[in-house]
Order: sequence, then structure tokens, then C-alpha cells
Amino acid sequence: MSGNTEIVGVEVSGAVRTVTLNRPEKRNALNSEMLERLYAAFSGEPAAEERVAVIRAEGPVFCAGLDLREREEGLPGGEVSIEQMLDAIQHWPLPVVAVVQGDAIAGGNELALHCDFVVASVEAKFGMSLAQIGLAPSWFLAKKLLETAGPVASREILLLGDRVPAWRMHEIGAIARVAEPESLDEAAEAVIDRLARNAPLSLKAMKALLVREMDFRDQIEHKDVDDLVQQARASQDAKEGIRALFERRPAEFRGE
Repeated sequence: MSGNTEIVGVEVSGAVRTVTLNRPEKRNALNSEMLERLYAAFSGEPAAEERVAVIRAEGPVFCAGLDLREREEGLPGGEVSIEQMLDAIQHWPLPVVAVVQGDAIAGGNELALHCDFVVASVEAKFGMSLAQIGLAPSWFLAKKLLETAGPVASREILLLGDRVPAWRMHEIGAIARVAEPESLDEAAEAVIDRLARNAPLSLKAMKALLVREMDFRDQIEHKDVDDLVQQARASQDAKEGIRALFERRPAEFRGE
């Protein structure tokens, strides 16, 4: 792990760019500053010697999603949305590997799945718990889940909202590798090292090909869906769900 004290550490060493989430006391929840720094880390062109980027996290949790405290306290959002940040990662010219040592929930789940490879501890859990707090994912976020997990598993993950063990995510083909906690770094390094030794022009061409072939879903008309998502996000149920989450009690939804 990087010893960088930045909220998002970035270190380039030869062929490998390592980006480290460093807000463990908040379960690496993504606040506005983290979104901006992650976006910056994947903007522009990589250096000529780079071959692969790696996203890691300090502490026991990979990422708990967006920082709902900012929303609950009415703090102004930053200039970079989670969709913009994830799009930058998805379109990064070189492969990106997520090393998931702990739970990846909601926006953290999306952060992992927007990487090209996910290597996770068998003790990690993934999930989109938005339905349990009255929220809904944007078209962009749901599209990635459908792309990686498929329609059946996506329904389970979204509509139930329960956490899914890493072994199950691997079983359905949503993540590339799982390993015992003590073997996680070794398993990740095997993938990173293989990518670092591959031909860079081939990596760039293949990454562009794979991303472009999935971009077609953005052309589907979805304003009516966006309106439904916004309705859920602005609802009294969403306010109740977030309050209940912080107060550690069951939410009382009224459909309003």
C-alpha cells in the first residue's frame, strides 16, 4: 500500500501507475474532493513508459460509495460527478486493475467494475444497496452493471440490494480473480506484471475496441428513465432512507 497522505495518492513507477484511496476512517467514501482527484488521476495521456494503472485502497473497506453525509448536510457538490470520474477511468487508454481488499458498495462497486480487471479478496463483498435507502442508479451506472454482471445477476444486485460475496461475482463473470486475503497482492501482481509486459500499442487498441463496442447503449433514448431516477433521488423516501442508514434503523418508506 502507498504511504501517501493525500486523500487520493498517485504514484507512477516505471510501467505502473498506482492510485490509492486514502480515507479509511470514512470507509473510503467518495466525497467531492476524492471525485475530483480520481478524475484528475485518469485525465490526459499516460507517460510513454506506462502500461497499466492500479486502483487500491487503504483500510479494511475498498470503497463504501458516495459520501452521503455531504448530501444529508446539504454541502455543495464539486465540479466532477461520479459518472464523469468513472467515464475517465473507463476511457483511460491503458488497462486499469482494481485490487479490492474489502467491501465495494454502491459507488465503490461501480468504481471496481469500471476497471478492466478486478482482483478481489474472497472476504470482500460487492453490492448496490440503493433500493434499500430510496435511491436509484443513473443510466450510466446501471449500464456498467448490466454489461459486467448480465441481466439476471443485475436484477438480483439492484432490486434486492443485498451484498454479494466476491466468489459469487467471480462465478457470474463480473470480476476477474478472487484470492485469499493473504494471497491477494500476489494474485494482483500476476495480472499487473502480465499487462506490464504486453505490447503497449496492442493494449491501447484492444482497450479502445472493448470500450467502444459497449458505448452503443448510450445512444438508446433514456430521458424518461433519467426522470424516474431523479424522482427517486428527490423523494421523501430517499431522505428517510439516508436518515435511517445513519441512525442504524429500518427505513419506513411511503412511496412519496
